[in-house]
Amino acid sequence: MKTSTIQKADWQGVFSVPPLARHRDAARSINWEASARIAAHIHKGGVTRLLYGGNAFLYHITLAEFEALLDWLSSFDDALWAIPSAGPSFGRLIDQAPLLRRYKFPTVMHLPCGDPRDAKGLEAGLTDFANASGLPLILYLKEENNFGADKLAGLDAVARMVDRGLCVGIKYAVVRQEPADDPYLTALLARVDKSLVISGIGERPAIVHMQQFGLPGYTTGSGCIGSAWTQQMFELCQKGEWETAAAIRERFIPLEDIRDSLGPARVLHAATTAAGIADAGAIPPFITELTDEQSAALPGAVESLQF
Repeated sequence: MKTSTIQKADWQGVFSVPPLARHRDAARSINWEASARIAAHIHKGGVTRLLYGGNAFLYHITLAEFEALLDWLSSFDDALWAIPSAGPSFGRLIDQAPLLRRYKFPTVMHLPCGDPRDAKGLEAGLTDFANASGLPLILYLKEENNFGADKLAGLDAVARMVDRGLCVGIKYAVVRQEPADDPYLTALLARVDKSLVISGIGERPAIVHMQQFGLPGYTTGSGCIGSAWTQQMFELCQKGEWETAAAIRERFIPLEDIRDSLGPARVLHAATTAAGIADAGAIPPFITELTDEQSAALPGAVESLQF
């Protein structure tokens, strides 16, 4: 597992956001063997960054499971960069902080908080968490109000955390009908170095984010299945071969459309099984698995991602 201090060049790449497989037992216990097969499949396609967050349902993970997850991630090969996520609530962060201190992760991502919050309050709480865990943070901007109702005050708080060294990266995932028209992203990049901001919504907006905004990399859920294709797409973007990259992106759209319609994480979970990578098994509450009818379209959607 990568343990070295993060450099700006580290953000130039594809960040897979894998599911975490679970057994179909009463506790829905984590299936480490199946989860390892998923990670190995991602690595085989050339993707070396694995960010465990929403697609792994870490919002609902128990503290004991979180400790086991950290232990598992720390066993990854040195060629892989494993990134855990924590939170989203302050109390959960503080409970998780001493567990993170036991390991040598270069960073941890804070899952977006939907509870009462404002910019200065989040800045104070996340500062406490960074100090308690001994780790700099990846901040995850999923909605314009993630850092409170005053969105520009929120961006100012993010910028201060970057300037203080508390934040070393930003996952930008605000969905737009037209990704090229994004005043909020423009305002963010006026405050922080764009080399620290990765596109966080998969392949659909990634090319626009890299070409027009100069972002260095992107996250992917569907790329956990089509890892070789998404790695090719990224490398083409780096070369400025945008049209060829866009042609590869089309392979991801059938699965991305289903994920947008039925829920990104639970569809990826079922699609991983449908693709034959591993039996992803059960998912934790508070969300239900796809019905057989909903799953029927998955084999066709994942077919275009086979390499």
